[in-house]
Amino acid sequence: MTLTVTNTLGRREEVFRPWSPPLVTMYVCGPTVYDYVHIGHAKTFVAFDGIKRYLSLLGYSVYHVQNITDIDDKIIKRASERGVSWREVADSYAQDYLESLSKLNIRVDLHPRVTSHINEIIDFIGKLVEKGYAYVASSGSVYFDVDAYPDYGRLSGNFNKALWDQGEGVVSEKRHPYDFALWKAAKPGEPWWESPWGRGRPGWHIECSVMSSRYLGSRIDIHGGGSDLIFPHHENERAQSESLFGSPWVKYWLHTGMLTIRGEKMSKSLGNIVSLRDAINEWGPNVIRMWVLTSHYRGSLEYSEQSLGQAKKLVERLRDIASDIVKRLSKEEYVNYMKAADVDELFKLRSLYLNWHAAMQRDFNMGEAAGSVWALTSEYYKYIASSESRALIAFTYKVLVDFNRVYAVLDDIFEGAPMAPIASLEDQLIDLLVEVRSQLRKNRMYDLADYIRSRLASYGVTLVDKGEETTWKRAG
Repeated sequence: MTLTVTNTLGRREEVFRPWSPPLVTMYVCGPTVYDYVHIGHAKTFVAFDGIKRYLSLLGYSVYHVQNITDIDDKIIKRASERGVSWREVADSYAQDYLESLSKLNIRVDLHPRVTSHINEIIDFIGKLVEKGYAYVASSGSVYFDVDAYPDYGRLSGNFNKALWDQGEGVVSEKRHPYDFALWKAAKPGEPWWESPWGRGRPGWHIECSVMSSRYLGSRIDIHGGGSDLIFPHHENERAQSESLFGSPWVKYWLHTGMLTIRGEKMSKSLGNIVSLRDAINEWGPNVIRMWVLTSHYRGSLEYSEQSLGQAKKLVERLRDIASDIVKRLSKEEYVNYMKAADVDELFKLRSLYLNWHAAMQRDFNMGEAAGSVWALTSEYYKYIASSESRALIAFTYKVLVDFNRVYAVLDDIFEGAPMAPIASLEDQLIDLLVEVRSQLRKNRMYDLADYIRSRLASYGVTLVDKGEETTWKRAG
């Protein structure tokens, strides 16, 4: 199988061939920390974490950089509204962002912050001025001359100069109304840094060009972010970076689709923003991960009770199955023969496993791949759970482990569990308590039996009685 990805530049599917395999360099645009990160951010961050994890499963070594924009007009405005320093605003919301990533089991190799890279930003801008791609205005602001970069508009497909609105307003000191700021001259009451052009601060787009190239080099394999960043942010990043480094700067531009609520795009103007912390509190991080990673990263995703409920159901099934498998492998003996029905089931699992990979290798089609995950859970309850074949159970374990290397919702269950895991002391003690409780029930000592159930529940262990047999599971 060959991995293909859909490159936003050119809108075509391409075979994935990184610059220097097995290394893959990946830069994803992080948040501007002026407010709590929301569920729309999570869609992008989780999706790219899933992409990174799948590439790692294929044997690539992915180095992932994701920035934190800690100086920006929005941060300054929020600080003014609250009567606090801009740094206090940035630090507070940056902490919320980092804590949210940790809860979602997202691991980023480096989180560079803009204000730690002012010198590098000034140096980058200076080189663009020297090469004639940027100019210094009378105010001391520095602008990128869009007309000096002939390939402008190809990433977004936006070639109409009348539509090249940079969101900065028409400023008379610009050569063209669509030129964008690399360095903004200081305004009264705003934070500033010294530069060759006077006191000021960086523009938005230059930050990502500087930090990505500083840590990943002048050629990057994957540059990602939400589709709302294609224009003007990524278009401008590409223009200023290729003006300095040459083309191509990025080999594969990947973008996530939008998040919707009741069919509408999530936005502050509509008042339908859901903070990530609230979503995690309501659904749990595992459900949020699975919800994102069972939809195509490029497609839109609806935030709804129904879609999240489906993700929750899948997480619960996977966790129950994983717990059962780990316990069974710790007890069942190895045999060197499989019954015909077990062999048939083994080949069904192999087919599911290969179908999952085939979907993932078609542009990380996580929505299609999820069908194989659901099918595995069905096969487990239909046949594997009652099979006495340790070999079949062990192969199911292997498939689940590989699935989990992307979904990362079973880490606590699989932690330290090899192919033939030995039950932990904790598991053995729980088994012992379940045995004791069964004896108490047989002797009609129901108060004590209920007490054991209640205490185990307080530790996150749920007992399930089926007649005289009792099984247990950890809360997911």
